[in-house]
Amino acid sequence: MIRFAIIAQPLSSHFQPLENLAIELIERGHSVTFFHQPDARRLLHFERIKFHAVGQQRLPTGKRSKSLPLPPYFDTLLGQWRSYADMAQVTQMLCEELPAALREDRIDALICDQMEAAGGLIAESLQLPFVSIACALPVNREDATVPLAVLPYRYERGSEALKRYARAERLHDWVIKPLRKAIARQCVALGLPAREGLHQCLSPLAQISQTVLEFDFPRPNLPPCFHEVGPLRRIVDEANHLPYTLDNSRPFIVATLGRLHGHRITLFKRIAQACKLLNAQLLVMHCGGLTHRQSDQLLRHGATWVTDFADQHMLLQYADVLVTHGDLDIVLEAIVAETPILALPIAADQPGVAARVAYSGSGVHASRHSSSRELAEHLRHLLENQWPDLEQLADAIHLMGGTQRAADIIEAVIPDRFKLRLVGSG
Repeated sequence: MIRFAIIAQPLSSHFQPLENLAIELIERGHSVTFFHQPDARRLLHFERIKFHAVGQQRLPTGKRSKSLPLPPYFDTLLGQWRSYADMAQVTQMLCEELPAALREDRIDALICDQMEAAGGLIAESLQLPFVSIACALPVNREDATVPLAVLPYRYERGSEALKRYARAERLHDWVIKPLRKAIARQCVALGLPAREGLHQCLSPLAQISQTVLEFDFPRPNLPPCFHEVGPLRRIVDEANHLPYTLDNSRPFIVATLGRLHGHRITLFKRIAQACKLLNAQLLVMHCGGLTHRQSDQLLRHGATWVTDFADQHMLLQYADVLVTHGDLDIVLEAIVAETPILALPIAADQPGVAARVAYSGSGVHASRHSSSRELAEHLRHLLENQWPDLEQLADAIHLMGGTQRAADIIEAVIPDRFKLRLVGSG
């Protein structure tokens, strides 16, 4: 048995795939514990997964935590700076609190979200083996010909494109300066070699990505320890049925902007109006972001159904199109269901995901500021055309192995100390 610690960004889109991986490892006889501030516990759904709260003295349960989702303000450079400043505070807290907590739980190895530098830094300082997981698009910077994950650029190889990528990368590095400075400070405090970027805090043993080769831009210079395994998901009960009565003579469209952006009523209204123009059925899943009054407004603007949460795996089996902000998890879920995508990115790596949606032939990348008529034209294009690349992408994901292969890789690179003791005593 290996005692694993998981260190992750406290967002559902990061906790959920890692939770799926944790269950797979637990079923193989290992122990898995998530470490974070107390309020992050609510992001876990399986009782078999342990949770060790850290930083309680800094921010007790019930008080608003900067480590947990706040109303997003990624729409401006200043807003992005503030968000990365919040991330920097959490990274500092984890770097200061984790060593004692990991020793207390006698942790053998770490599984670290690429978006949280503290995991890799602490593992290295304690000389514990660790694996890096890219829950979002990989943060690796192995090749200047690949635009950063947060950029909306399509893939190009010309000199002008490379200059554009480089300029945008410099601007991004300025925006994330608070986080870069926090990483640099913690390296000094922990006695580690100097570094300041997330891409410099990755595992030399294994780096596991939810992407697949056919979806991402060409990346021939990734390290040998980098593995694309597809989405870290658990197969749900296929017997579930859609709890809505569909009119099979009209298209069925699903729209969701995730938890952080589910409050964007204006964008939802334009999507609803676009569907009304097409006489399409629309289900809006707002993830708790809208009030009952706002939900009623969407129904008047053209939505057929409005709900807070639903089984997105099931919905996508029936949907003709998915309209989404572009979180990697739901985009990959749509690809598995062979549902074409209208990606309207808002923040973080969503512009990069949307660019890859267009590149891979799985859908359309459009502006979230598009008018209802423009959205209707994008939806018409998605509905009236065939998307043969979706079938190839879905096949590629099924072949990559997902959660089980990720667990195989982890077990292969991280030794089970108990088994090693048995071998040594034989």
